[in-house]
Amino acid sequence: MSDTTGSHTFYTGFDAMPLAGEWRPGSAGRTLSDGNPYSGEVLTEITLAGTRDVDLAYDAARDAQRAWSCTDPEERAATFQRAAAIVVQRADELADWLTREIGATRDRAAVEVAIVAAVTAAAAEHTADVVDTVGTDVPDKENRVYRKPAGVVTVISPWNFPMYLSNRSVAPALALGNAVVLKPAEDSPITGGLLLAKVYEEAGLPAGLLSVLVGKGRDIGDYLVQHETPRVVSFTGSTPVGRGIAAKAGVKRLALELGGNGPLVVLDDADLERAVECAVFGSYYHQGQICMATNRVIVDASVYGEFVDRFVELARALRIGDPQDASTQIGPVINDRQLDGIRAKVTEAVAGGARLLLSGEPAGPTGRVLPPHVLLGDNYTATAAQEVFGPVATLIRADGEADALRIANDTEYGLSSGVFTRDVERGLRFAQQVEAGMTHINDTTVHDDVHAAFGGEKASGVGRFGGRWVAEDFTTHHWISIQHKPRPLVF
Repeated sequence: MSDTTGSHTFYTGFDAMPLAGEWRPGSAGRTLSDGNPYSGEVLTEITLAGTRDVDLAYDAARDAQRAWSCTDPEERAATFQRAAAIVVQRADELADWLTREIGATRDRAAVEVAIVAAVTAAAAEHTADVVDTVGTDVPDKENRVYRKPAGVVTVISPWNFPMYLSNRSVAPALALGNAVVLKPAEDSPITGGLLLAKVYEEAGLPAGLLSVLVGKGRDIGDYLVQHETPRVVSFTGSTPVGRGIAAKAGVKRLALELGGNGPLVVLDDADLERAVECAVFGSYYHQGQICMATNRVIVDASVYGEFVDRFVELARALRIGDPQDASTQIGPVINDRQLDGIRAKVTEAVAGGARLLLSGEPAGPTGRVLPPHVLLGDNYTATAAQEVFGPVATLIRADGEADALRIANDTEYGLSSGVFTRDVERGLRFAQQVEAGMTHINDTTVHDDVHAAFGGEKASGVGRFGGRWVAEDFTTHHWISIQHKPRPLVF
């Protein structure tokens, strides 16, 4: 369904989900009320999916995938080129949904839509068949290794960058010839799944290839990952949930992007003005609700005092409020449970020895707009500086470069990181010693590129998203040999 205003037709019908080729309500018998985290406005109510819907989605996906994988690669590529164009044409509409459903500021929402368009366009590059010819010691034999789609892919996505973090798996998985069953987060069913389904439907994606299941994790989560149909499970979310998926999925390929505890290291020769700007951005962008967020700012003792003063001054000046207001830089936290968790971690940090330099009480109609918080970690261990997933930064003093590296690696996580120095070669040597999947020299920890290898080490996950690396997660390899002339056998 759609609604027309002027010359533009808007997407509607978000009280149902695309399930096995048809938009319909779920079968769980319970309703989800999806609301605006800033105003409390109800955006939609949708009857949730149950396990019977999971079976329907997987059956349809398995059947549709067989034909899709045989589709001409140029035809598949054209589908994603059309989808990318649709995202660009509907950019304002999609961004408005991100502002209303997850509290993204207007600038932040526009950035996400642009990345969604980019990853959709990039997916068109994955459609070509790949065949490698490899050597052999057997006379008159030819070896070929064909890249083939894995089959059916399960995608489970979070609420913080919902449209992009869904589509960075959905787009390449489909482009490579797979079918997808997507479960978006309960806080972002529209931006995390239903809008994407509308875009791909408008672009001409065959029915049944993409189902979106809006359901409670406790109702369908385990059933989704334990089901015999999918060959790959792609999950973005917390490390505890990721560990649970790994334990339950069985013999399936896993692509997991999990929690982070991002360190941003400021060495003694850093450009302090730029380092402060990037540290504040990395700590508070999208209310700090980003896996790549700068949780720990580790600063050399020689510049620590000046850095702290500048950081607090800049953080205090950030504008909080309604994300619909173009001047707002910090909007609402996604829900009350998340807000309570953030405030509890701040209390725990202070009890553990941290000093609270900047704080404030929640504001806004729903009381979810939390002002920037700054914790000083002079007497606060790096291990205790945990991922907060909110507008909270912890500043930690380091006694030289070696100590800064020790503190940066003193965590079970290893997702994104950064280092500031005027000496690029020094920064490169430092970056190569950081235990993380990504390290950015003289830039913020919050950075993604659809052409690069995005992913984490240690408890931050396995696998890589982006560029040619994402194809490894969603394809398998088939070795076919050809014996051109008979060869002698041992008997």
